[in-house]
Amino acid sequence: MAAAGGGDVCDSGGDSGVARAGRRLPPHSPSGLVLRTVEMHTGGEPLRVIPRLEAAEEAGAGGMSLLSLRREVAATQDHVRRALMHEPRGHAGMYGAVVVRGGAAAAGVDLAALFLHGAGYSAMCGHAVLALGRFALDYGLVAAPSSPETAVRLRCPCGPVTAFVPWDGRRSGNPVRFHSVPAFAAATDLAIDVPEHGKVVVDIGYGGTFYAFLNAEQLGLDVCSSKTSDLVKAASAVTEAVKKQFKLHHPESEDLAFLYGTILTDGKDAFSEEPTTNICVFADEQVDRSPTGSGVTARIALQHHKGLIQLNQTRTFRSSTTGSLFTGKAETKFGDYNAVIVEVSGEAFYMGTTTFTLEEEDPLKYGFFFK
Repeated sequence: MAAAGGGDVCDSGGDSGVARAGRRLPPHSPSGLVLRTVEMHTGGEPLRVIPRLEAAEEAGAGGMSLLSLRREVAATQDHVRRALMHEPRGHAGMYGAVVVRGGAAAAGVDLAALFLHGAGYSAMCGHAVLALGRFALDYGLVAAPSSPETAVRLRCPCGPVTAFVPWDGRRSGNPVRFHSVPAFAAATDLAIDVPEHGKVVVDIGYGGTFYAFLNAEQLGLDVCSSKTSDLVKAASAVTEAVKKQFKLHHPESEDLAFLYGTILTDGKDAFSEEPTTNICVFADEQVDRSPTGSGVTARIALQHHKGLIQLNQTRTFRSSTTGSLFTGKAETKFGDYNAVIVEVSGEAFYMGTTTFTLEEEDPLKYGFFFK
């Protein structure tokens, strides 16, 4: 069974013999996967876009919701995730998105997306939404784009979001911004016992997925100067401790009630014109190279809940790993519970296209995980 994008995704262009040879696939198993991708990054965080996955399309045609489709793909197509996220085709920091069109999962939107990482599947990914906004326009997934900006409707497993993408009539541009699902504070000033660190105080926020937040100083670290390996180890210890000591609840679906990771900050939560720096460690000790779009969403929700930021006050968030910047602001309150819709803005860029093949006799055809 093939998992493939449209022909334009891997068209090398030109009429030279070299170009024609470049279109030929290397020897591979006739029954094996051919995986075509578009390579992007947002703030340094990679996004491997899979424009089409036949198995997801077939399952989606049966009327599955996107959350149900996420479970189905995880159960039956996880070899695709492993092949593309893990080495030798990927790496410990790789991230991906499967584009879903048609069926109930994508009803009423321009596209839906499933998010992939080294350890599994996420419910939300802000850096991916920023990149997919551009992808949707440039690959013709929006029926009638408008200049100077087009609203791109996406559905994520956590719910619908809208990206706003510059469009000049020929190609998309930057910066891209999106409006989040309702974001809220799940817990504040929560005392947690962390092995080797003792008692720390964390906040837990939801921005499409749940994160624990704390000042890295509580762990004897600095997000700007400590070794990344030390930050990763400490953040992972916090994540595991919170999972054991605090039960999460989501008001709409228990499928969303899981802690995705921990974000260590510089502690600068009160509103300021100066950037605040953080590092996000999620899944199985994976490090986000960007400031983390869903993390910015959750952190803005927490800051608003605590009265540290007002509606429409824009804050700048810096990644401690790359120095890349996102901005975020609480746009409006939402519903009967204390939630806000957050606007996040950043820049996403194309890097190329790739066609991956598999040879059936390759013992590592579905990759290996190394960190």
